[in-house]
Amino acid sequence: MRTSNPQEPARPAVRGRWRRIGAAAVGTATLVLAGFGAAGPANAAPASKATATTAATSSKVTWSPACSTPAKGRMACKALRVTGGTTAFQKANVHADAVTPKAADAATPSGYGPSNLQSAYGLTSAAASNGSGETIAIVDAYNDPNAEADLAKYRSYYGLSACTTTNGCFKKVSQTGSTTSLPSSDAGWSEEISLDVDMASAICRNCNILLVEATSATMANLGKAVNEAVTLGAKYVSNSYGGSESSSDTTYDTSYFNHPGVAITVSAGDSGYGAEYPAASKYVTSVGGTALSTSSNSRGWTESVWETSSTEGTGSGCSAYDAKPTWQTDTGCSKRTISDVSAVADPATGVSVYDSYGVTAGWYTFGGTSASSPIIAGVYALGGTPSSSSYPASFPYASAGTSALNDVTSGSNGSCGSSYLCTAKSGYDGPTGWGTPEGVSAFTG
Repeated sequence: MRTSNPQEPARPAVRGRWRRIGAAAVGTATLVLAGFGAAGPANAAPASKATATTAATSSKVTWSPACSTPAKGRMACKALRVTGGTTAFQKANVHADAVTPKAADAATPSGYGPSNLQSAYGLTSAAASNGSGETIAIVDAYNDPNAEADLAKYRSYYGLSACTTTNGCFKKVSQTGSTTSLPSSDAGWSEEISLDVDMASAICRNCNILLVEATSATMANLGKAVNEAVTLGAKYVSNSYGGSESSSDTTYDTSYFNHPGVAITVSAGDSGYGAEYPAASKYVTSVGGTALSTSSNSRGWTESVWETSSTEGTGSGCSAYDAKPTWQTDTGCSKRTISDVSAVADPATGVSVYDSYGVTAGWYTFGGTSASSPIIAGVYALGGTPSSSSYPASFPYASAGTSALNDVTSGSNGSCGSSYLCTAKSGYDGPTGWGTPEGVSAFTG
């Protein structure tokens, strides 16, 4: 039996479709009193009234999207920041006096940390010994001026080695590779960046991190950032954004995502059943989302499809434009099916992140498939450099139905007539693909 680890080591504390939560002044006061920090900048998205009642936790958890609703033709980041309620991590760490901790305090982590995630996905041993010399690239839009400093807070708290520009572990560049001429800063995308680099660190503590910041959130600029990441040597590239499909997607595939020998992961989306791009690209690993909680089973953890409502949950479905890759053989979609694999994404069972730009500096809990994409990129990195002619999206298919993947068999993310495209089944299904990692063997090749 693999022992679960619901509680991280105690360390000194360091300093779309949402409904508004009442009047702004009342909401702000509530957040401050609850320890969630000050309200974000004026361009931040409105707080969500969404409530999570998944199998993993019965407490109501509220959250808001990190990024404001994008203009037409722009990609949306997929980070969801918890603003109230009691997370699964907190429930698993109820004090001996049976008093449940208050909703997340900005001075204290309230979501899963590195040892939790490594335990859940059978990565404890690999994380300790693998990853040296590998580089995970994080592609996002706009600049996070505090990215390196916030990453240092996260890694220090959890006892991870320093990852800095000085020691060569961390590098931040623009989509053209410049280290000095960076995009304009954006508070929402900075939260996304903090989530992404923290999750890469949580899974692959020994990996280097390359942050490539696109000038804006257009597919063209984000795609150029993907190409720059590959040019700079990254063999693992995480993309936590997406938008509506278009007839241009097959052109984008050729221009930006056809990189043999590089594991490119993409968030499947946070709006429930329905396809998005670039998750629909046949060249990427499309990553769905689960609700994750501790269990008394032999694994020590249990997962189900993340769904809060018909419009809030992991994405899945049939692409309207992208051809089905040769390794994908399901029959419900004539073209590409989303997703391939999955990892934790439910904000109610979310992950801890340190962030300071545009919010009160401190700890926040995040969810969304923005969390699952860099987690899976980290697993690929632990598995080692892909062969030069391979398409790493195919690797999990070679391990389909084996103990190398945790089959997720409960939950759905929408209505599709109980089809596997929106409902978890034994074996392959749209919301969770072939399942979640159990070690690294399904992500090597």
